[in-house]
Amino acid sequence: MSQDSASTVRNDRKVRVGVVVSNRMRKTIVVRVDRLARHPRFPRVVKRSTTFKVHDETNSAGIGDRVKVMETRPISKDKRWRLVEIVRHASTAPPVPGSEEMQQPTASKTPAAAVTQGEVGG
Repeated sequence: MSQDSASTVRNDRKVRVGVVVSNRMRKTIVVRVDRLARHPRFPRVVKRSTTFKVHDETNSAGIGDRVKVMETRPISKDKRWRLVEIVRHASTAPPVPGSEEMQQPTASKTPAAAVTQGEVGG
């Protein structure tokens, strides 16, 4: 096997993008990768997800971060993936006051919500 063919085989690894769902272990994160699959019987497309334990050498990924992972040699019993990069950090900023009121139209309030706010006379 020549050097060129060995490098092409080594570089042909699976790469996935997912969301970190847990970082409670040392140097390990759990990443959920979502995909769309056709239902075998009904004409629907359903979301399927797979979780991978991923090696994070620097413990830099946090919960909610979108990360890119690459397949690698077995590192432990369950870890066969390693962290390549953090694509997007999760938003850790607190919600802006009043932003929820702007998103929800006032005409679509349910009667129960109107009663609790004292808008319905009776």
